[in-house]
Amino acid sequence: MAATMNDHAQYLSLVTFRRSGAAVATPVWFALHPQDATRIYVFTDGTSGKMKRLRANDRVRVAPCSMTGKVDANALWQEGRCQILDDQAQIASGYAALNSKYGWKMRSLTLFSTLGGRVGRRAMLEIRMTPA
Repeated sequence: MAATMNDHAQYLSLVTFRRSGAAVATPVWFALHPQDATRIYVFTDGTSGKMKRLRANDRVRVAPCSMTGKVDANALWQEGRCQILDDQAQIASGYAALNSKYGWKMRSLTLFSTLGGRVGRRAMLEIRMTPA
């Protein structure tokens, strides 16, 4: 049975790995796939360091965290693999899940990203949790 993530947390610590093996944690917004809680959607700037790391190594670790990235001592870290989505239907599903979870916050962020010319750089990620 694959591990699942709790959708009640507002932030997820997404750990990606450098070529050296060093872990880099980043707090991100996330939403569960509507039919499969072992799949998690995350969006990010397509030019970010985490995208470079994910292209080299799709292994990730995740745990619920605070807005500043602090992971609770009792939080369960889960392993997974991350895919950069290119299928427009999957990308739309990811945005729909994020819009449903974050509502006006997500829509406001998208508006300001559009006005700032950054929305076109976005990438949608899908994390698939590996079996425990």
